[in-house]
Amino acid sequence: MADTKALTTRAADFSAWYNEVIMRAELADYSPVRGCMVIRPNGYAIWEEMQRALDRMFKDTGHQNAYFPLFIPQSFLSREAEHVEGFAPETAVVTHGGGKELEEPLVVRPTSETIIYSMYAKWIQSYRDLPVLINQWANVVRWELRTRLFLRTTEFLWQEGHTAHATEAEAEAETRQMLGVYRTFMEDWMAMPVLTGLKTDSERFAGALRTYACEALMQDDRALQAGTSHNLGQNFARAFEVTFQTAEGTLDYVWSTSWGVSTRLIGGLIMTHSDDNGLVCPPRLAQYQVVIVPIHKTDEEKTAVLDTAQRTRAVLAAAGIRTHVDAREGIKPGAKYYEWEGRGVPLRLEIGPRDVAAESAMLARRTGGKKEPVPLAGIAERLHAEMNRMQIELLEAARARREAASIRGATREQLIERMAGPGGFVYGGFCGAASCETEIKEQTKATIRVLPDPEFRSPVAPTRCLWCGQPSVAEAVWAKAY
Repeated sequence: MADTKALTTRAADFSAWYNEVIMRAELADYSPVRGCMVIRPNGYAIWEEMQRALDRMFKDTGHQNAYFPLFIPQSFLSREAEHVEGFAPETAVVTHGGGKELEEPLVVRPTSETIIYSMYAKWIQSYRDLPVLINQWANVVRWELRTRLFLRTTEFLWQEGHTAHATEAEAEAETRQMLGVYRTFMEDWMAMPVLTGLKTDSERFAGALRTYACEALMQDDRALQAGTSHNLGQNFARAFEVTFQTAEGTLDYVWSTSWGVSTRLIGGLIMTHSDDNGLVCPPRLAQYQVVIVPIHKTDEEKTAVLDTAQRTRAVLAAAGIRTHVDAREGIKPGAKYYEWEGRGVPLRLEIGPRDVAAESAMLARRTGGKKEPVPLAGIAERLHAEMNRMQIELLEAARARREAASIRGATREQLIERMAGPGGFVYGGFCGAASCETEIKEQTKATIRVLPDPEFRSPVAPTRCLWCGQPSVAEAVWAKAY
């Protein structure tokens, strides 16, 4: 049974609310190992739905799954200087195994570029071997100092794509393609709108030529980096001697990419949609899309009601709707409603004796509105339509919130005021100087989330840097971020 204590409201303490939503929905719990989490069945079911959707999208774009070891020789990380500098503070290192000190320490995978490119050096000899399009679903370990469930944990689950190409243009096209795949998934499945664009050099992935990102805005008006796609150039290929014979007969280094999203997406889903009653889960990703609650008093009523409930479940399941019948004894219907609401189930059907007689059910939506009777005839089609409508409405509501919390053509004073107050996305001119970027971060705690792609840019391009007044080289989007 779920906790019946009211949640802390978002307005009172967003951080406390976030943690309480996770506990009430039984998505995850704290592990005995500091900084790690246990993902509970309800949370893991959401991750499985995310995996299924993304995996299909990866395969539809020509990628295959593989698996690489958890342990990486420490010497591998030192081969790419910028990469090792970026990850050194976060690595966990194994020095002993089998009761003996290891000849070479092993790093527990923080990311897999190094070990994957050591294998690509064995597998790739000719342009005929390219492109190599591989993804792996795995866990990684990064020794974080400050952790939060789903958002930042010492160990987390993710996917990491790693591809090798014959030309820089092909690698760039792959990097941009996968950024688009992520955006499609986040908007169509998570109902979470994102900005896409280029990261500045200070925010670039260690060892990459260019990093692109999907940035979402949470209900507390802080940004969340939801996914990244990196053009790695030839950096890792040079470090691991991944060469190939070109069609012209010369020798060249491959051009590579990497891209990934993690269980952080579940944190993004929670903070994008949920309310003061608990989790709100977009229908496409919910463990149960529909929960049926039978209501009865007598044994005779129970038999008829449960029979109708189970037949309805079978009809919905046959139509591809994930459905659960809550037939638990000794729990009042109201307590069940409260529990499933906190767990974020999109739709609830209540079936009592009157509903059985009328061949109908009472429909309640997690996102609000009046309960209403719906005929059992054609129930699957009706609920599919309800879920599609809910999916669209959640995306539209989140996008409207984001735009209401965005300011364009901002001045230095407006950036300072926004970051000291409500937050949100602040669009303005950027001179490209690292000194300006550093000053802004030091004085406001805001970072450039992206230099936005054309469709997200302001109608009138800024001509001056909002901080120093020098000519602008790009529009930037600033925000405080998780």
